[in-house]
Amino acid sequence: MDVRLEPWAAGDLDLVRRLNGDPAMMEHLGGPESEAQLVHRQARYERPGSGMYKVLGVADGRPVGSVGFWEREWLGDTVLETGWSVLPEFQGRGIATRATAMAMDLARAQGARRWVHAFPGVANAASNAVCRRLGFELLQAHDFEYPKGHWMRCNDWRLDLEASR
Repeated sequence: MDVRLEPWAAGDLDLVRRLNGDPAMMEHLGGPESEAQLVHRQARYERPGSGMYKVLGVADGRPVGSVGFWEREWLGDTVLETGWSVLPEFQGRGIATRATAMAMDLARAQGARRWVHAFPGVANAASNAVCRRLGFELLQAHDFEYPKGHWMRCNDWRLDLEASR
């Protein structure tokens, strides 16, 4: 399936609910978010320059997931972090890899940061495979508190946006 990215917009709350409110989708991220958290997430995503994108099928324009990147402090440096999610009925088709590659091209074009990190749970085989396929370097595992009150073990994958592709 060919995909394209579009900035998040008003009216995308249903997609946020399907991605972040579903227990199966949030299995590796501490469980589903409450309705209030979902509404807050939607508001953050739709702000101009949020770095969050809907992933849409090219043929029919229907939403199949999300991808994005944002600044964060990591080990004493400001880096970009990336994350993605694909609805269950579209998983296993390479969509996350293609969408994340597109997002990395957007991050590279902005030129604001050299490094982008991804932090999939060590048990999240599919997301770790996306990192591997896109040429991220596996640094080491870390313990993260996400969401607040929930600890998880994550791999730290790093991509050099200044390196040629």
